[in-house]
Amino acid sequence: MIRLHAVVEGQTEETFVNQVLAPHLAARNIYIDAHRVTTGRKRGRKYRGGISSYDQLQRDLRLWSRQDKGPDSRFTTMVDLYRLPDDFPGYDECRQSPDPHAHVQCLEDRLANDVQDNRFVPYIQLHEFEALLFSEVAGFEAAFPDIPAQIHKLKAVRDAFATPEHIDETPDQSPAKRILREIPQYEKTVSGILIVQRIGLPVIRRECPHFAGWLQRLEALTS
Repeated sequence: MIRLHAVVEGQTEETFVNQVLAPHLAARNIYIDAHRVTTGRKRGRKYRGGISSYDQLQRDLRLWSRQDKGPDSRFTTMVDLYRLPDDFPGYDECRQSPDPHAHVQCLEDRLANDVQDNRFVPYIQLHEFEALLFSEVAGFEAAFPDIPAQIHKLKAVRDAFATPEHIDETPDQSPAKRILREIPQYEKTVSGILIVQRIGLPVIRRECPHFAGWLQRLEALTS
């Protein structure tokens, strides 16, 4: 049995881990839990979600790895490339690559080098969680069955890119912004999870090679 601890960016990623990844990995004797990154403390209260500096992610990873030093423990992350803090290891160096997959792989390598723990499997989402929803745009019908015209426009967005992970990360063209332009009522923590459940992991891993590589590494933890 493997205990897999995930430090994630926000509530949606936490729910994705608990409701989508956990059942899939449990069938392989891998039991994953999620912890939203701690972003602040005030008057004894902890604030979680969103990353404004690398220190926040680094602190939680180090704290958790010290708390669970067992030989069956492993660690991973799920944070967005979009709006990644500029103090992240390799931030300036890695962004020189024009290929998004090479860019994010470079950042993951630098993250692993900084963490220095062979139990750690780094993962940075290209470019944000909403990219996964473009794996099969028909999945939007699960949350929005009465707006076929808007969903058709999202299909045109998907068709313009090699993979969902290539959809642009610029502030006005990120996957989430493109969705919100067509579907203003979209709510990441509710609609996003419903859509991704409708699509399913087999389709997502087929369409999103970087995500597929991460999932394959997680599945191999019991090997």
